[in-house]
Amino acid sequence: MNDTPLDSAHAAMEAGGDAERLAFFARLADSELFLLLEAEADAGTMTPQSYQTDEGEVILAFDTEDRLAAFAKGTAPYAALSGRSLVHLVEGEGLALGINLDVAPSAILLPPEALTWLAQTLDQGPQEAEDLPEEISRPDLPEALLKALDAKLASATGLAAAALLARITYRSGAEGHLLAFTNPKEGAEQALATAVSEALTFSGLEGLTLDVTFLPADAPIADAMARQGLRFDLPQPKAPPKRPAPGSDPSKPPKLR
Repeated sequence: MNDTPLDSAHAAMEAGGDAERLAFFARLADSELFLLLEAEADAGTMTPQSYQTDEGEVILAFDTEDRLAAFAKGTAPYAALSGRSLVHLVEGEGLALGINLDVAPSAILLPPEALTWLAQTLDQGPQEAEDLPEEISRPDLPEALLKALDAKLASATGLAAAALLARITYRSGAEGHLLAFTNPKEGAEQALATAVSEALTFSGLEGLTLDVTFLPADAPIADAMARQGLRFDLPQPKAPPKRPAPGSDPSKPPKLR
């Protein structure tokens, strides 16, 4: 079975330190997980399969359907949800969460206190502020934060065209770094700001702040930031293949019933 992004993050955590540990939890929050259930979900209600262990009551989730089936030794009911949704679902329930137990190198058991910490960390959202940029220059942020941003934005498919990062001096005299999303999808602003906030949190770098704004791609400041700063191109959804209309190909006329 091929390694998954969660396997890679887990291996880096095992070999690294605090930064790699935070990166693993960031990857876990962003991963799609398959939660093992007692029975098929009914009318929006689901009951996780739980096990009594020396560590207390444990529920199980896997980062692929094949791994869940390997653990269950066949088909089994499950619910697919993001890591962040699962963490918030079980927070405060006194449950431990087993990830990929017995079926993958990324197997790990997270006790209730670890789930509470992760849920609280994910709840640290962005704060609003207003100021006007006056001078723009090349950013000088640590490599760890740039990697965290790159990983976060790689999962923001279709939420904006691109993100521009530059160092800014504001009219108030304050200095800092600004990340500008160009042509954001309507309603995606909060999700993008939260993604940046989480990248800061999970980078392991204390005391750093990053301002976020949203601009049309043809705004003058966007052009200046593109020239002076760094650009992150966000993935875009693939357009579905075009199918010819029935009867448009004279060599294949429509069939009549």
